[in-house]
Amino acid sequence: MTEEAAPWPLEIRLVKAEKVLEIDFDDGKSFRLPAEYLRVESPSAEVQGHGPGQKQLVAGRRHVGIMEVEPVGNYAVRLKFDDLHDTGIYSWRYLYQLGMEQEARWADYLAALEKAGLSREPKRR
Repeated sequence: MTEEAAPWPLEIRLVKAEKVLEIDFDDGKSFRLPAEYLRVESPSAEVQGHGPGQKQLVAGRRHVGIMEVEPVGNYAVRLKFDDLHDTGIYSWRYLYQLGMEQEARWADYLAALEKAGLSREPKRR
């Protein structure tokens, strides 16, 4: 996908009550991306690491919400989550990719949690 051909967002809506980010792209595709999914797939170095094979498994985020969607230039948004994670910059291309690959990525995430003996539920204090 070339930069010119990359789908462009027409509208981004934060539905706080449902903890969902809705995005409509100019190619007709629309996605409803749950905050938990966006949080565990954050493009930040904290989650993705600094190179191939360094991705961290983020557990315990079932109830995470998005407090704010902040524009970054004309190419991305920064999501501020209520667990105070706010370092990932979500480009339009990455958000589109997350939408297109949501089912497979989510299944992989759930399988990785199970394999590691971790849970989507936050640890009790």
